[in-house]
Amino acid sequence: MSSILTNNGAMVALQTMMSINKNMGKVQSEISTGKAVGSAKDNAAVWAISKVMESDVKGFKAISDSLSLGSSTIAVARSASEQITDLLTEIKGKIVNSQEDNVDRTKIQADVAALRDQIGSIVGAAQFNGLNLLSNRQGGTTVANIVGNTGAGAGILGSSEVNVLSSLDRSSTGVRSSSISVGKADLGTQQRTAGAGTDIASATAATGAGAIAAAASLTIAIVGDTGTAARGGNKVIAGDTYTIAGMTGISATLNYVARDGDSTTDIAKGLVARVNFEAKKAGLAYTAELDTSGSNPGVKITNNTAASITTTSAVTTGGTAGGGLELLREVDVSTSAGAEAALAAIEGLTQTAIQAASDFGTAQKRIDVQQDFVTSLVDSLKSGIGSMVDANMEEASARLQALQVQQQLATQSLSIANQAPQNILALFR
Repeated sequence: MSSILTNNGAMVALQTMMSINKNMGKVQSEISTGKAVGSAKDNAAVWAISKVMESDVKGFKAISDSLSLGSSTIAVARSASEQITDLLTEIKGKIVNSQEDNVDRTKIQADVAALRDQIGSIVGAAQFNGLNLLSNRQGGTTVANIVGNTGAGAGILGSSEVNVLSSLDRSSTGVRSSSISVGKADLGTQQRTAGAGTDIASATAATGAGAIAAAASLTIAIVGDTGTAARGGNKVIAGDTYTIAGMTGISATLNYVARDGDSTTDIAKGLVARVNFEAKKAGLAYTAELDTSGSNPGVKITNNTAASITTTSAVTTGGTAGGGLELLREVDVSTSAGAEAALAAIEGLTQTAIQAASDFGTAQKRIDVQQDFVTSLVDSLKSGIGSMVDANMEEASARLQALQVQQQLATQSLSIANQAPQNILALFR
């Protein structure tokens, strides 16, 4: 039945055309934006996932910048450490030359002093964006802001490490950042200032000092102090000065001022080096070595003479730490005894610089590997986001052509449906 009031054919053709136009609009949007999921209304779940992944990509790009900055900073410290190692090797050669009697030790000492000053200059200049990894590790840290390990032989964790942002770790509980810790290496030559503050010597600070019989040895244990409430349980804090005094025949004060990050073992090693240096310099047959046989590290002093010697020990606060190569400032090859003492000391100083360069090289390699990983990870994340939201351009092109044909046919169909009532007029003529 035909009706002039209701044109069912036209309505069907119009609905078909509207559906085609809607699909064409979607395809045209995909072609113009390149995305199949351009907003939350297209696919809410996929859109939400892609936005989370896009935020991670932004974060990892910032991390890549952080890693580049960290790598450059460490590269400066590594290069400086390697140059310092070369200079120490040169100093060692001059010290060896000074062992001969028929040499001008005064001129050799002048060369050693010049090379020592050059090391200080390198340490001062080895900074990147204001951060120097070779500077003195004592940064004015107070007990209140120190988080320390109170275990046996443990020290504090202060400004002795630099954290380089390396990753974002996402889990079901949220997101947290992770870092690569790079330890500073103090290669300064500045001298220490012994503490003159409160005496904290106690049964838990330094024990074992006293008389040492001929051909005998004695161990001074370096325990640290945990009895003071203000220390917050820390055994060692920056500025603690451990002193071995009153050694027969040695006029110099044998002390070590703790730096941030030092443990009781570090203190014992420092005192061992100082005792051996000053004993050689004074021409005395005393030797010291690190003793780890007990529950706490100690300085084992051996009396290789025929007479008894005495010594005392004390621990005070308020000192200023010297550089890691501070012993170099006391090297004096102008005398035979000084040349012998210098030869005993230079090996340890060289090893300190070598260890620093090695540690920085290891850290820089790890950061470079992490940066390569982050770059690869960002590419993978971008690829994953693209696979979820990007439009298939070949498919979109084919669909557009098909829809254009359908649109033309729908237009023709609607035209035919609109002409149907005209046929009814012929019946009334």
